Amino acid sequence: MQTLDWSLIQSFTAVVEAGSLAGAARLARGSQPTMSRHMAVLEAKLGVQLFDRTGSGLVLTPTGVALYEEARRMGEASKRFALTAVGQAESIAGTIRISASDIMATWVLPPLLTRLNQLEPEITIELVSSDQSSNLLMREADIAVRMFRPTQAELITRKVGSVKIGMYAARNYLDRHGIPQSPEDLNNHVLICGDRNTEIEDGFKAAGVDLRPETFRFRCDSRHVQWQMVLAGFGIGFIQREVGDYAPDIVAVLPHQSLADLPIWLTCHAELRTSRRVRRVYDFLAAELCRGYGA
Repeated sequence: MQTLDWSLIQSFTAVVEAGSLAGAARLARGSQPTMSRHMAVLEAKLGVQLFDRTGSGLVLTPTGVALYEEARRMGEASKRFALTAVGQAESIAGTIRISASDIMATWVLPPLLTRLNQLEPEITIELVSSDQSSNLLMREADIAVRMFRPTQAELITRKVGSVKIGMYAARNYLDRHGIPQSPEDLNNHVLICGDRNTEIEDGFKAAGVDLRPETFRFRCDSRHVQWQMVLAGFGIGFIQREVGDYAPDIVAVLPHQSLADLPIWLTCHAELRTSRRVRRVYDFLAAELCRGYGA
């Protein structure tokens, strides 16, 4: 059998995943005539029919279905090949891209990354602060620090600690509204929480505390904005204890009330673990986070 051009297999995969020649052309940034020609050449070289041409479009034949599974595995192997090549880099010097949630990027990582810079000044750090999950397989980041356990395949994931959360309010807010003495008293106050992120409300429900929806009178998924609203005296908000306990004119509310801790997960792609630079940063962050936040 003749050796197949890899571009033909890539085009075949694109056509299957896009569902049409036009869609495959957009996906592969090519043209529809090129995709059509590639399919004709591939079928001729293999001596099989990959698609049935119907009025509603292209439908895979049983042979096409079997070959697509092989083509998909080849594509995944190609990605792993590229990642392994990146992982063989021997130099510590270079750029490391870290993805972290807002809480981690703002209040946890800055002192750690400062120490890392003092120890490894040849490493340039790019920090992506977002509560959206980055795809490490697609190289959107080299290392991720998250408050949830990533579920992407082929990742090295380690729980390195947890962040303790407390309730806080500005002194001037409590002067106006009084200090709640029990969780049920919170129904008589103004609470600040997330919008799409409902972990605070879910946590109270799990603890058996029934809070009325109208109690949550300010909603925003940005933890920075939530904290600024607490500082402004809008209401009672939730932040990690390392921040709230040392903020001036801020008072802990119901300090003995148990709130769910937020876990810290450190993650990188398995192949990149062989890179000296990624390994150095990963091991440094793991050690520092374990020391400060106790796995």
